Amino acid sequence: MKALFAHRRAVSLVAALLCFALFGYALYAQYHLLLEPCPLCMFERVAVVSLGVVLLLAAIPAGRQLVLRRTAALAVLVVGLAGAGIAAKHVYIQSLPPGKVPVCGATLDYMFEVFPVMDVLRKVLTGSGECAKIDWTFLGLAMPAWVLIWVLLLTALGVAIHWRRGGAQGI
Repeated sequence: MKALFAHRRAVSLVAALLCFALFGYALYAQYHLLLEPCPLCMFERVAVVSLGVVLLLAAIPAGRQLVLRRTAALAVLVVGLAGAGIAAKHVYIQSLPPGKVPVCGATLDYMFEVFPVMDVLRKVLTGSGECAKIDWTFLGLAMPAWVLIWVLLLTALGVAIHWRRGGAQGI
């Protein structure tokens, strides 16, 4: 475990690459498997890519620059918790019984054309009927559940390796 912290920058880069790989799979699922993403899926993609970018930036401070590393850890935490919150909301909507699912709304493109950005965010984050549809599973879990798991794991890893006080020489 100590070796993991000794190579903080490399671990952060690998975690960032995992985020980008998750985004790549989402694009594969959309364009090759023809699974159309719902509005919450689109926001989950933004969150995963944002987490990857923050992890990439977090790898920059070298050595024992504790303030920069802790700032990076806090940035990873904030972005990761936002992504986990979106994915958790999506998992919750998918777990609702059919009679309790919110009605389907307008497409995301249309909403951005017609409504102010904050109204679009509010509408999307409350979820809608198309967000309840499950058309892909792996090991019994739908894609939002996997997003939640990966975001929580990568966030915990990013915070742990960047918050830790000593032994972060980088590579």
